[in-house]
Amino acid sequence: MSGTGDVMSADGGERLRRWRMVLGGGEAEGTGAVLGGQDVGMDAALGALYGGADGGKGERSAGLGGSAPNVARWLGDIRTYFPSSVVQVMQRDAIARLGLSTLLMEPEMLEAVEPDVHLVGTLLSLNKAMPETTRETARAVVRKVVEQLEKRLATRTRATLTGALDRSARVSRPRHADIDWNRTIRANLKNYLPEYRTVVPERLIGYGRAAQSVKKEVILCIDQSGSMAASVVYASVFGAVLASMRSIATRLVVFDTAVVDLTDQLDDPVDVLFGTQLGGGTDINRALAYCQSKITRPADTVVVLISDLYEGGIRDEMLKRVAAMKRSGVEFVTLLALSDEGAPAYDREHAAALAALGAPAFACTPDLFPDVMAAALEKRPLPDPRPAS
Repeated sequence: MSGTGDVMSADGGERLRRWRMVLGGGEAEGTGAVLGGQDVGMDAALGALYGGADGGKGERSAGLGGSAPNVARWLGDIRTYFPSSVVQVMQRDAIARLGLSTLLMEPEMLEAVEPDVHLVGTLLSLNKAMPETTRETARAVVRKVVEQLEKRLATRTRATLTGALDRSARVSRPRHADIDWNRTIRANLKNYLPEYRTVVPERLIGYGRAAQSVKKEVILCIDQSGSMAASVVYASVFGAVLASMRSIATRLVVFDTAVVDLTDQLDDPVDVLFGTQLGGGTDINRALAYCQSKITRPADTVVVLISDLYEGGIRDEMLKRVAAMKRSGVEFVTLLALSDEGAPAYDREHAAALAALGAPAFACTPDLFPDVMAAALEKRPLPDPRPAS
């Protein structure tokens, strides 16, 4: 029985310790728990960001002193005490709660942070104000994140889309040299004649002569308003991956109230990202007008609009353009976000109007994006089961 009591006591002590770390100390929190060892440093790091007790009154305040040395030291502390995923969340909260964005324009600060997609978004929003002494350090941080994303996403994206392109190029009356015998045999196994020990190929499956040429054209049209920062990062990486595939002609267009074509920079997604300008207004109609002018093979073109649909331009014209593209044979995909966080705030009326045109709008994770693109290339229903309305 004493052993059981010891375990229960240990569990209770751990529970009090955790509550003490959450509540931040002071008389008002009521746990009575005393921290020791590494917990003291963890508590100080949390208190600097989320607030600690003020004079024992339970009033919470937070601050890192606002100086680069203090913040750099704090960044080092949290990397010591917490796993990378938690560090990234705390950095994000520090930028939002304590206004540390300006400190990120100092090279020594950038060297201390844990790079992630959200940090890249913050750096891009500061791009125009960033001094030259910081720019190269910022590019190195952005490149590290881009390389991590490419490593995670590129191989599967290429494999998924190559399969989709092969299936979309398959023809039912191939020339003899173009017959895919493995697929033809599998498709005709029901016609096996045991007495002749052969398969009668009633249906031939093969590939067209243009198997090595450009089969599809993809236009990524990306809203670069401030709320779309993570989507811009992921879309730029995917744009570079698509551009590396010979069978896909890829165009990348970013917009706010102006439209910028960054296609010639797609060999380096870091250049693409530093060519964007996060923030500002939104004119989806103007962006789609530009994309529409670049379409030469409608039946073989996929347009991907990545936007929260808060249109500052001419709404009816925007919808007319989408309808016209779809009538011409273009596959039109609307992504409210391309990120791990799910759907942001978005214009539900515009999303419903697009859905009525056969272009449902939904948020898409980076891991789902290859499947969405594969379905669009093959003109199949998109795989996301939760379209926005």
